[in-house]
Amino acid sequence: MGELHLGFEIAALVVLVAILLVDLLLVVKRPHLPSMKECAAWIGFYVSLALIFAVVLFFVGGIAPASEFVTGWLLEYSLSVDNLFVFIVIMGKFAVPKKYQQEVLMVGIIIALIARALFIVAGAVLINNFAWIFYIFGLFLLWTAWKQTQEEDEDSGDSFIMRGVRKLFPVSDHYDGNNLRTIVNGKKLFTPMLLVFITIGLTDVMFALDSIPAIFAVTQSPFLVFTANLFALMGLRQLYFLLGGLLERLAYLHYGIAAILGFIGIKLMIHAIHEAPLDFIPGFSALEKIPEVPIWLSLTVIVVAMGAAVAASLLIPPKSSRNRVESGSSS
Repeated sequence: MGELHLGFEIAALVVLVAILLVDLLLVVKRPHLPSMKECAAWIGFYVSLALIFAVVLFFVGGIAPASEFVTGWLLEYSLSVDNLFVFIVIMGKFAVPKKYQQEVLMVGIIIALIARALFIVAGAVLINNFAWIFYIFGLFLLWTAWKQTQEEDEDSGDSFIMRGVRKLFPVSDHYDGNNLRTIVNGKKLFTPMLLVFITIGLTDVMFALDSIPAIFAVTQSPFLVFTANLFALMGLRQLYFLLGGLLERLAYLHYGIAAILGFIGIKLMIHAIHEAPLDFIPGFSALEKIPEVPIWLSLTVIVVAMGAAVAASLLIPPKSSRNRVESGSSS
């Protein structure tokens, strides 16, 4: 495999961050509710850009970085879809006007990128100095996969964050455009917009705790990890508006995500066995014969798991959904 030159990495990051900033400036300058055509065009642009970037990586560094990027990008894109469910809950809880939802999502994505960049740097340092950290990453992802399969109150985590934020900041009951502060009866108060930004930012940090260890199972290159995250988050704002109510119909999506996280967790554990063998455990050497999981298998599992989860959700709705439909039609 050819090594990626530092100059290429810096140039690529500058261009990609510039594209993201342009997107942000467009939202700030003209906040509006995007049409389906606009959303589809932007998503198509970002997906095409990611594929072009993969081709560039192939010619610059060979098949290895290109395949690692594509796999990491699809992995992060899959996990980012889970973010959309949380965004829907937050927007609904705070009753964010649709006109300003683009701006809220864009700020959330910027916060997510900053948080993930910090986690990537920390993860790279840990991996380079403490190979046994893969055991912890693997166990954490297996636990996260199990939690994904559990039925939980969707609002519990977000309500906890909202209550904590409201205790810290005096907040008005109504929005004042997209302003963060307003004046009510001569008193300066924060608007609910600030709470939305903080809540989305905190949830983004929590999601980064899952996604960063997962992608380090695909590649240990901080550059590829960050660019995969960057591309996964780029079209997330438009995907939110494009899918809309469809997300609520994807009842089995969390099982697909659980399968991906479980697989990646096992892959990390196998990698840890090779990188940091626990020779003091009797018979541990036998585990070292387990081969490393290839990139193509990781890519296949991600695509199949997400495809099966989406297909099952659309073709076989859960009983609760069928009961609601039947009760609605009979009334």
